[in-house]
Amino acid sequence: MEFLTNEKLTIVGAAGMIGSNMAQTAMMLKLTPNLCLYDPYGPGLEGVAEEMYHCAFDGANITYTTDIKEALTGASYVVSSGGAPRKQGMTREDLLKGNCEIAEGLGKNIKEFCPDVKHVVIIFNPADLTGLVTLLHSGLKPSQVTTLAALDSTRLQSALAKEFGVQQCKVTGCHTYGGHGEQMAVFASKVSIDGKPFSELLGTKLAHDRWEEIKGNVIQGGKHIIELRGRSSFQSPAYVSIEMIAAAMGGRKFEWPAGCYVNTEKYHNVMMAMPTTIDATGVHYTDVTGTPEEMAALEASYEHLCKMRDEIIELGIIPAVADWKTVNPNL
Repeated sequence: MEFLTNEKLTIVGAAGMIGSNMAQTAMMLKLTPNLCLYDPYGPGLEGVAEEMYHCAFDGANITYTTDIKEALTGASYVVSSGGAPRKQGMTREDLLKGNCEIAEGLGKNIKEFCPDVKHVVIIFNPADLTGLVTLLHSGLKPSQVTTLAALDSTRLQSALAKEFGVQQCKVTGCHTYGGHGEQMAVFASKVSIDGKPFSELLGTKLAHDRWEEIKGNVIQGGKHIIELRGRSSFQSPAYVSIEMIAAAMGGRKFEWPAGCYVNTEKYHNVMMAMPTTIDATGVHYTDVTGTPEEMAALEASYEHLCKMRDEIIELGIIPAVADWKTVNPNL
């Protein structure tokens, strides 16, 4: 099997569990031989690089560096998990200030060292805000930056597959929109279970109170992983984010909801999960449709995102919305 491309892919935060899993997944999927691993923590980074070398990937040209300039120069694609991880008892929003400051630095470094980068995927939480900050300071177009939100949708699919005892791929139409956090909006009106509309099963095969419990479990899916494993999830975010960047590199289209920059008549100047497609031309979104209850949940999620966006404006991490074009003319 040939590599998808020869262009340089840089993984930021490669010494961490998500980053190291991303590196291995990218090589296993043969995205590119030219993989650069970056992390400021040298010993851990070297350890990951050594492990990658010991895999003996055919045709690989894997490099590693603690110098962000070296890491980003010439990069066509960047995936970053380079923020502080979520720990037990923390929400994604608890990471707001520190990780948004990291995102600001990343955005500025992208602008300086790889302004011609084609696509950037941001993973570290709260991804809706870190992605927005990265986009603003990088000077990139909105179509070039996405955030990992799809895990909420795959968790919904997984939960319903377990509940109904069917293969996970038999559950279709699972989507969560809005924020990637406690205020996400869970949409089930287009779900089918093994070909049967979910609306016909709710209240007959699935009690309404059990459905509310399942939705709560999906929203707290990341917290549950921490409780089970003692650390934040890393296998699923690593795999799904590499699927995202693979689509941007010209591979199979990515059609789970991704976080993207939205500025419409209804939703203004936020990064949030929408009905999206990622392909070689970037990310593209369409309007959300759902029941009145689902749309109300999305409105509440959007309002929460606006509140967090305004908080980082007050912290001085990003300027007032009216001044964004002076920082990034593409917004």
